[in-house]
Amino acid sequence: MLESVLADTRAQDRAALIGYFPAGFPTVRGGIDCAVAMAEGGCDVIEIGLPHSDPVLDGPVIQTADDIALRGGVRIADVIATVGEVHAATGVPVLCMTYWNPVDRYGVARFAAELAAAGGAGCILPDLPVEEAGAWRKAAAEHGLATVFVVAPSSRDKRLAEITAAGSGFVYAASLMGVTGTRESVGRQAGELVRRTRAVGDLPVCVGLGVSTGAQAAEVASFADGVIVGSAFVQRVLDHADDTPAAVAAVRGLATELAAATRREG
Repeated sequence: MLESVLADTRAQDRAALIGYFPAGFPTVRGGIDCAVAMAEGGCDVIEIGLPHSDPVLDGPVIQTADDIALRGGVRIADVIATVGEVHAATGVPVLCMTYWNPVDRYGVARFAAELAAAGGAGCILPDLPVEEAGAWRKAAAEHGLATVFVVAPSSRDKRLAEITAAGSGFVYAASLMGVTGTRESVGRQAGELVRRTRAVGDLPVCVGLGVSTGAQAAEVASFADGVIVGSAFVQRVLDHADDTPAAVAAVRGLATELAAATRREG
């Protein structure tokens, strides 16, 4: 399903809008409502984050959300339930974005089976090296889950080829060297990274890290297959910390703005 959605957006001459939101933030139910609103606003794919105590790829906004979720007692079962409820409510592909340690401790086969049973489309695993991904890739393939790896501007062409060959669904291209968060510039290296990644493989290339506005989404959409936005959605909820309905409305509105910007014809 993930592949067909990305093929459809390409046929429509637009970039896919991929929205990230952490499970359990501000509560488990609140997180589900926000992710559903993101899809209703125009996100083609949803990433549900598994909150982690040491999220090395994530900046202060997502770290704050993860801390709130963890202090609220979120568990892996809640993350998988969130994936299932969001997919059931919206029909869009829902990925889990997680660091490797929680999956390894939970049990690779168990995690893959439960994620697939919930209707999950796959996993983004930013800290899992391709060389150590055999057990996950085997379990994912058995359950029809995509395995999305992350590439960075520092990745050499040979490494890009290895990562692209090992992955499925799409390639997550980090727009810059650093952590997630909103920025004034998406990063000049992003377009070159997309070009280099496409040159060594056939997977769609979607760009994240730093995209927060319609203008930035339009810029990325001009050269990438997908635009990934996370911190900007989370910040909308932090801005309405005491008013969940307002937070849900805010993320829906941002998704609508960003979705409009991904249409290349303007």
